[in-house]
Amino acid sequence: MKKLYLMLALLFVGYMVPVHIAHAEQEIPTYARWGQVAVKEVQAKYPHAKIVDYLHEGKEVHGESTIEKFKLWLKQSDKEFGVYVRISYITASQEIVHIELQETKKDA
Repeated sequence: MKKLYLMLALLFVGYMVPVHIAHAEQEIPTYARWGQVAVKEVQAKYPHAKIVDYLHEGKEVHGESTIEKFKLWLKQSDKEFGVYVRISYITASQEIVHIELQETKKDA
């Protein structure tokens, strides 16, 4: 009976280890830094709103500059709305050139 338990335990551990290794190998997305900037900007402009959703919409590369695009969904009192965030930066130095926030209605 001990052998059966030992075999089951080893089988279970052997099954679980690859899952943990695969999870540890996941990389942080390249846009994560810019997402933090987007969240901070939105929180600064809408300090009483709660961010309820977050979407990275992609990026555009234009020569030596890049624009990271996000949409954040906010709830403030009884109002829900989205905010588009566009962060323009110099690709090589990652120096921010411009940040644009544009509020959108619930339907958009």
